[in-house]
Amino acid sequence: MPAIMDKMASRLHRMSSSSADRQDYAAREDEKTKLAAWENSKRPLEPSEITVDPQQKPVGHSSKVLRREDFDLVKTLGTGTFARVWLVKLANRKKGDENKVFALKILRKVDVIRLKQVEHVKNERNVLAAVAGHPFITTMVASFQDADTLYMLLDYCPGGEVFSYLRRARRFNEATSQFYAAEICLILEFLHEHEGVAYRDLKPENILIDREGHLKLVDFGFAKRIQDRETYTLCGTPEYLAPEVIKNTGHTTAVDWWAFGILIYEFLVGQPPFWDQNPMKIYEQIVDGHIRYPSAMSEAARDIIGGLCTVDVSKRLGNVKGGAATVRGHRWFQGVDWEKLYHRQMKGPIVPHLKGADDTRNFDEYDAEPVHRDQYTKEMKDKYEAMFADF
Repeated sequence: MPAIMDKMASRLHRMSSSSADRQDYAAREDEKTKLAAWENSKRPLEPSEITVDPQQKPVGHSSKVLRREDFDLVKTLGTGTFARVWLVKLANRKKGDENKVFALKILRKVDVIRLKQVEHVKNERNVLAAVAGHPFITTMVASFQDADTLYMLLDYCPGGEVFSYLRRARRFNEATSQFYAAEICLILEFLHEHEGVAYRDLKPENILIDREGHLKLVDFGFAKRIQDRETYTLCGTPEYLAPEVIKNTGHTTAVDWWAFGILIYEFLVGQPPFWDQNPMKIYEQIVDGHIRYPSAMSEAARDIIGGLCTVDVSKRLGNVKGGAATVRGHRWFQGVDWEKLYHRQMKGPIVPHLKGADDTRNFDEYDAEPVHRDQYTKEMKDKYEAMFADF
């Protein structure tokens, strides 16, 4: 009798296990169908749609069913100190989904912990979830994790970095600079006024071009939700740092408007206004705040750059009463249809030439992943696993 009972229990366990497996498989396939549908439409969400709970949006949610094996890794698009970004396709693709591609950011938990990046990674994931669906910010379609790895599934921008186009062209003309600057202005307005987020790392290397020639802001590792408070962390790229960051007097979202002015200058001239081989010399120039303009630069361009790169934060364009609207209303942006621009109804000035959705010609070649990896130990898991709960 006990033997019969054991057999029955074993059979019931197998049945419940296979039922759970079927449910898990069905849930994963359903999620992949939704990913493909988003990739197909990719419509920009309205600001009111973006600001809802990420778990209620079509993008930006934490997936409890997706796994690494749901994606075929195609090619490395970039590597960092603790992350690698891959071009991926959906595994076991359905007919019609062959051209659905994504960028998958893979972060090993042990590396994130070892390099003391836990807070940065959490910040990046949560800010990307909050802003998912904005037309000019890289869309985090979903995030997920397994025993030792974190994943962020992002939209793929096959055009590569704006920096590369700027170096090839040496400088952008006024119309191209204005178009890109207008899209960035809409990004900063949304981050500051809807989310209370300071981006804090604006530079051409962090701006990608998508297949239609529009911009996508990437790399939110330094982004911080500060609302109306001040923060004191020194972060960013020397040429783009605002004076208050260098002086460590506390900074707000106003640092992004300063960097925006530097960016417009670099678009128009081909290099930032403050430069020296020695970073300390750059800092001295920035704190002094004196910008030299080329004689060919238009008066309107000089005026907007001067307004944004104002050392006195209380008088800085974008940070004065009226916020981003004062920047959008500047005469340098005269003629921009902001509504049409937000809805991507205007053609980008540089549309990348692509053979297909998975074209990677605008990205460098990278070495294969190292074979040896440090182990995510039980001690690490006990101490840190709860901090990755958002994924």
